[in-house]
Amino acid sequence: MSAFVKPYDTLDADLIKDEPATWRLNEPLVYQSDVAKITITVPAGFVTDLASTPRIPFVYEFAGGVANMASVIHDYAYSTHIVDRKTADAILREASAVTGVSWLTRQAMYIGVRAFGWSHWGNGPAAA
Repeated sequence: MSAFVKPYDTLDADLIKDEPATWRLNEPLVYQSDVAKITITVPAGFVTDLASTPRIPFVYEFAGGVANMASVIHDYAYSTHIVDRKTADAILREASAVTGVSWLTRQAMYIGVRAFGWSHWGNGPAAA
């Protein structure tokens, strides 16, 4: 069953820069993914922007800040290429479900990363 390995209630991270907002993990974040069939460990010190939700009022109200832990896993997958892009996007949807994000919001986030995530995918290392 997909799950964050420790019973996380909140993300343990510190804001390191305000604009654009950037966060640094204080402790590892571990996620077991059924979609990818792997356990992903995001190390302490990893820097993330959480969800790259456009700051358009309706869009941000709908999806901003609702899937922070899932967004960290997704950012890590994009930056390391530990899985292919389609799987990384599916992990975002899966991990969002684990943390209680509504079906509609998960679908909207998934469609957004499938449509626009390509612009960030190329920034990581070559896939193995």
